[in-house]
Amino acid sequence: MAHMEIIGFNGIQFFGKMSASISHDLKNVLAVINENAGLLEDFCLMAEKGKALEPTRLKRLAEDVKHQIRRGDRIITSLNTFAHSADRESVTIDLRELLGLLVELSLRYASMRGVHLEIDPSADSIMVTTFPFILLNLLWFCLDFAITAAGPGKTVALAAEKTGDGTRLRFHKLAGMGAAAASFPTDPPNALARVLNAHIQLDPDSREVSVALPG
Repeated sequence: MAHMEIIGFNGIQFFGKMSASISHDLKNVLAVINENAGLLEDFCLMAEKGKALEPTRLKRLAEDVKHQIRRGDRIITSLNTFAHSADRESVTIDLRELLGLLVELSLRYASMRGVHLEIDPSADSIMVTTFPFILLNLLWFCLDFAITAAGPGKTVALAAEKTGDGTRLRFHKLAGMGAAAASFPTDPPNALARVLNAHIQLDPDSREVSVALPG
């Protein structure tokens, strides 16, 4: 498959995978709201029969619905940001915000595999000019590998940091990195990296995989 065909094919797959995960999460939100609506109907029937209602139960029901609305709003905001990442080839973005979006998009996949995701704390924003969608696609390959390398019950830590000649995105705390290194895919990530002038590095000794971006 030609270079650009690899990028296009994997971009479609990536967009489909993320959209499917997001829609699944939204269906869960709607299912919980629907369940609470059923409980509210039951309370109305009880009131019609003259039974006293417990204010605490109604308050808890309202809080549950508001929590799901906030959750749904967060999911839709992530979807909107993700969709707009494909708008332009060159955009100045904050890498920490991009990692935050990647984590939001990947929480379900990580949870299904028993892995916790965390972003290393940092007070500094790290701004780069790049193609956000292509970078997200590349980082997804790295994160997917990192989840496998970490193993169930473990944590994958994500970090963005400045280097002497650019920036670096790291996926570390990968306990099973040594055994998993041979399973890292080559063609799709390398094709994406060439578009960004990026470099992927696997470091079994440090138990991490990283992506270096030019300044």
